[in-house]
Amino acid sequence: MERERTSILGRMSADGPVADRGVVLARLAQTYERALSRFFERRVTVKADVPDLVQDVYLRLSRMPDPSAIEKPEHFLFVTAANVLKDRARRGAARGAGLHDDLDDDLASSEIPPDRVLESREAADRLQAVLLDLPERTRDAFVLRVLEGLKMADVARALGISTRAAEKHQAKALARVTEALEDWRHR
Repeated sequence: MERERTSILGRMSADGPVADRGVVLARLAQTYERALSRFFERRVTVKADVPDLVQDVYLRLSRMPDPSAIEKPEHFLFVTAANVLKDRARRGAARGAGLHDDLDDDLASSEIPPDRVLESREAADRLQAVLLDLPERTRDAFVLRVLEGLKMADVARALGISTRAAEKHQAKALARVTEALEDWRHR
């Protein structure tokens, strides 16, 4: 065990460590980087987080006043790694990780800015709410004409009403939708 400590941390003298602090940290990092990476890879789902987690271990190690005083470096580093995972889980729980949807791959690779996508989704939700508030026949006339693209005569035939009545329902729905979307836009 002492042989391992001496080979990793450098020679010790009666006055203190002969090895420079930076050298000690570099040796520890070089010796344990692959093992720490494998440790994290087995325990996290997002593999891209592994280098950051390893870096967190080294950050904690660098904050120690005298890293050369570590008697069991391997034990110390893996206990620290386990604590990094625990802290990460606590932060995730506090921030509500898992309570939100990740960006879709289509959205993330889209050329449309995310704020515009969000705005469009809000507009679609508002449109749906307005349509649900309309009387059924008025809503059906609007959906068949605007969303399904039917001609007004076909809308009237589908609803079993005159073309003139279908046009009135369509105009009423269009006025309510326009008003609601204008109110939403100016909020």
